[in-house]
Amino acid sequence: MNKQALNKLLKDRRAQISPETHGLPRPTGRGRRAPGLAQHHVDELLGCADRTYQRLESGNYPNAPVDLLRDIARLYGMNEQEWISLCRYARGEDPPGPLYDTSGHAVPAAWADAVHAVQGMAYVTDASWNLITCNDHFHQLFDHGRAPANTMRWMLIDGRDQLTDWATAWAPLVMPQLQTALAQRPDDKTLLNIEADVLADPASRPLYDAGGTSIHPDGDERPIRHALHGQGWVTMCVAQPLTAPGSRFMILIFRPGPRHKATRPPMLQARTMG
Repeated sequence: MNKQALNKLLKDRRAQISPETHGLPRPTGRGRRAPGLAQHHVDELLGCADRTYQRLESGNYPNAPVDLLRDIARLYGMNEQEWISLCRYARGEDPPGPLYDTSGHAVPAAWADAVHAVQGMAYVTDASWNLITCNDHFHQLFDHGRAPANTMRWMLIDGRDQLTDWATAWAPLVMPQLQTALAQRPDDKTLLNIEADVLADPASRPLYDAGGTSIHPDGDERPIRHALHGQGWVTMCVAQPLTAPGSRFMILIFRPGPRHKATRPPMLQARTMG
């Protein structure tokens, strides 16, 4: 627990919430004149026991329940970055999932500029693997010169003719990603529809039921047929826009011909000062 940082975050965000917006009176007599909600207001609005919030803000509530932190974050209108900070300050760990069900479905417009600045294939998808933006290099990967609307559906269902060794090099690594996403977003209609189609397919259902531990493809190399350059291998570099949990920024490095190395190169590390 980081008591000082937690106190500042909560106190600053509480000061921004007007009691009147929640039907609460602002004191007019002697006493408190601080802006925003009073600490007892927060307990009242959240249905907590008296002084629950005071304990948290003062740093005297170690390992506060995630549900309490989520209710406070939503009451204060925190964004996803503030939500992560709140959990780290109060519990010493990242949150188990996004603050809002809609998070991960919009990214700052600057990501379009970032994607188009990449010389190779690059794109951004949302938390449901819907394509948000991509560059022309990525469009050229596909047979019809147009990237699919949903890359998860393409990898598991529609793109098998381009994904070399799909049953061994692609499906066992991609399907656990779908399962992990649904564990965090069990009501995501897009992902549920993809899962239903996977389960209805005799070729894919056994692979899905087998499960796996792959969560992200960062650094993976997989065989693929490029629509313009033929057979080759693609190396995947993955990042996440911080304001959109579950979204992903992908850079694909395509190399034509047979794969030269069977193992990953070593991890990069910063040089330490001696």
